Amino acid sequence: MPLTTASLTHTAALSRLGHALSDSTRAGILLALRTAPANPSDLADTLGVSRQVMSNQLSCLRGCGLVEAIPDGRRTWYRLADGHLAPALDELLRVVLLVEPECCTGDGCTC
Repeated sequence: MPLTTASLTHTAALSRLGHALSDSTRAGILLALRTAPANPSDLADTLGVSRQVMSNQLSCLRGCGLVEAIPDGRRTWYRLADGHLAPALDELLRVVLLVEPECCTGDGCTC
């Protein structure tokens, strides 16, 4: 069955989300932003990464269209770009996967 334009769009959107979730820092940012906007320095402190790493990861997430920047004077806040993302992330957290402990480590899957 040929892919329709709609299914190609869906595939691209899921690929962007998958790319975002493939990095633990980006996944942590998305999870942190589920409940409220946050500024980069607070996110960096919460996730235990440098401000430069946080800046790079937020840039990636902005490029994927998953977060947006909200200027506030000299500060910038970040929030999820779409209201559907928080409930979708909540649902993903409810999914239980059986993982072989030897297969997937913090360095990726080897199976």
